[in-house]
Amino acid sequence: MKAHDGMYIDGEWRAAAGRDTIAVLNPVDEQLIDHVPAGTAEDVDAAVRAARAALPAWAATPPAERAAKLAALRDGLLARKDEIAATISAELGAPLPFAQAVQTGLPIAVAGSYADLAASYAFEEKIGNSTVHLEPVGVVGAITPWNYPLHQIVNKVAPALAAGCTVVLKPAEDTPLTAQLFAEAVHDIGLPAGVFNLVTGLGPVAGQALAEHDGVDLVSFTGSTAVGRQIGATAGAAVKRVALELGGKSANVILPSADLAKAVNVGVANVMGNSGQTCSAWTRMLVHADQYDEAVELASAAAAKYTVGDRVGPLVNAKQLTRVRGYIDKGVEEGARIVAGGSEAPLERGYYVAPTVFADVTPEMTIAQEEIFGPVVSLIRYEDEDDALRIANGTVYGLAGAVWAGDEAEAVAFARRMDTGQVDINGGRFNPLAPFGGYKQSGVGRELGVHGLTEYLQTKSLQF
Repeated sequence: MKAHDGMYIDGEWRAAAGRDTIAVLNPVDEQLIDHVPAGTAEDVDAAVRAARAALPAWAATPPAERAAKLAALRDGLLARKDEIAATISAELGAPLPFAQAVQTGLPIAVAGSYADLAASYAFEEKIGNSTVHLEPVGVVGAITPWNYPLHQIVNKVAPALAAGCTVVLKPAEDTPLTAQLFAEAVHDIGLPAGVFNLVTGLGPVAGQALAEHDGVDLVSFTGSTAVGRQIGATAGAAVKRVALELGGKSANVILPSADLAKAVNVGVANVMGNSGQTCSAWTRMLVHADQYDEAVELASAAAAKYTVGDRVGPLVNAKQLTRVRGYIDKGVEEGARIVAGGSEAPLERGYYVAPTVFADVTPEMTIAQEEIFGPVVSLIRYEDEDDALRIANGTVYGLAGAVWAGDEAEAVAFARRMDTGQVDINGGRFNPLAPFGGYKQSGVGRELGVHGLTEYLQTKSLQF
C-alpha cells in the first residue's frame, strides 16, 4: 500500500500539524518501505476534540446499529485480507502464511465476535428495586504495539465501538501502515465522523500526549511493563481509567505423566511463532529432572526445523535485534548452555536471530526472569510438583502459561494454582471469546469477549 501523508481525524485524512515523518522499514531486508507523519500533541488534541464531539451521538446510537457497523467492518477487513497480510508481512517481517492465518485471520474473527456481542449484550439489568445501566466510558485513547498490529487494534477499537465509545488510536511507529489500512476500512463503512481517529507518531510524543489528554476518559495500552507503569501513573494522577496488557514470562509446565515429545514440540512452536515476539509465549519450559535430558534433545531437534527466513521471520527492528542478542549472551555469561541457535547473525541481511534453546537454566537467571521477546526458549528442571509451581509463579509476570499431563484433571489442578491470567491445558485452543490479560505486573483489565467489552463500560444505578 501507499502510505497516507496525513492523519485520519473527524472522518477525513488531513495534513499533520508538523512536518516530521517516521521511516517504515522492512526488517527482512532493512529497506525503506515508506514514511508516515510523526504526530504531535497538536494532532492528538485535534483527534481527541473530534472524538469528544462525536461521543454523544455515537453513545446514543442503538446497540443493534453499532453491531451492524462492526459487522460491516469485519466484512471490510475480510475483503482487504490479502492486502493487510502483505502489509503486515512487509512492515513486521512476518512470514506470509503466518501473516495471513494469525495476524489477519484472528482479528477478523474478533471483529465479528464484537458485532455479535454488541447485538446480544444486555446494556441494562434489574437488581431488586434498581435498574443498572451500562454506559460507554467515553473517549478512549488506544495505544497499540507492533507485534500483532491488526489484532491489537481490533482488540481495543472493536469493543470500544461496541460499547458506544469513540476512539483515538496511536499505533506503534514500526507498523503504522496496517493502522492506516484499518482506518481506510473504517472510513469505507461510513462510521460517523470523529467516532474513530488515527494519529501516527512516536510513543514518547504522540502516545504521551494521548495518555495525558484531559479529554480522554480511558487509556488502553498494550506494550512493555515499564511504559505501562508510566501510563498507569499518569492516569492515576488524573483519576482516569486504564486497561494495561503488559509483559509476560509464561511457564510451560510438563508434568511427568504428559506426552513429553508432543509437549516439547508444541512448546517450541509456541515460542517460535511470530519470531518469539509474543507477550504470552511460553518462554520457560519446566521439565521434571528424570525427563530433562530427553526434553533438551527433543527441544534442540524441534528448534532446528525452524528455518530462518522461511518459518521464522526477523525481529521488528535493529533495536530489538540488539536487545535479544544481548539476552542470549547474558544467558551464556550466567552459565546456561546453548543447545540450538545463539547470538550470531544467521543471515547477512535482516534483523534475524536463530531459534535458540537454552539448557541448564536456573530460575534466578536473567533469561528466566526477564521478557526477551525473541525466539528463545529456556529449559528449567524441577524436582517435584511443588518445586514446579514455585518456579512457574516465581516471576513478576502472570500473563499466560501451559500445563501438560496424561490426565486432564491433573493438569487442571496444577493450572488452578498458577498465578496467571490464562493457561492452556494439553495444548489448548485459541478462543476469541475468552478473557485475555494478566496477573501481577502483566497488566490491569482484560481483552476479548464480554470481559473485553465491559472494560469500556461504566455503571449507573437508578433506584425506584
